[in-house]
Amino acid sequence: MASLMYYLGVLTIADSGDAMGRLTLRIPNLVIRRLYVERIRDATLPEYEDRETARHAAEHFYTSGDIEPLCDFIETRYFQVFDNRDYRWNNELVIKTAFLVVLFSDTFYIMDSETAIDKGYADLSLIIRPDMRKYRLLDHLLEFKYLSLKELGSSDEEIKGKTREELRALPRVAAALNEAKQQLARYRTTLQNAYGDKLRLHTHAVVALGLARLVWLTSNR
Repeated sequence: MASLMYYLGVLTIADSGDAMGRLTLRIPNLVIRRLYVERIRDATLPEYEDRETARHAAEHFYTSGDIEPLCDFIETRYFQVFDNRDYRWNNELVIKTAFLVVLFSDTFYIMDSETAIDKGYADLSLIIRPDMRKYRLLDHLLEFKYLSLKELGSSDEEIKGKTREELRALPRVAAALNEAKQQLARYRTTLQNAYGDKLRLHTHAVVALGLARLVWLTSNR
């Protein structure tokens, strides 16, 4: 399959291999990346109403930094496309993909995944394009953590029955949020040095509890 995708031009050879010198492939350009994202979005959110709700939540997030409507949508609509059998394959990549699909905009933002910042890799960054800084957009940096229901010692029903404040107070959830918060604080310093006063950065630490709930912490400083 990888050979076919390379032949068709939807994957290309990365500039360098992995740590063992093995050949690795990557998405060649933003046009192909957009096609990937649109294909995933159409597969997971086939209904027009869902795509419109996602668009409104994303646009609200772009300009306000309010992530709650976005998380509500991902919980109630996006997560519902997964079967219980999918739980064994879940990790932070699944959560990151969900947010990338809903937030993707190469018109307003330079979007990147696993952005290299200060000897680390930010999960998802949305940096305003230079020609778009005249609008009321915000820069965003998101860091994701995933906790399985087994790690939490809870069932799907128990997690869904708790308020977000109760979930934030769970020891494992609080620890994951704190870890993500510390990572984001380091990344903020590096980006602030690079962009100066132009930066309008909001950071978001997001923890997924299985494919049941999301909790987060947002900071604008």
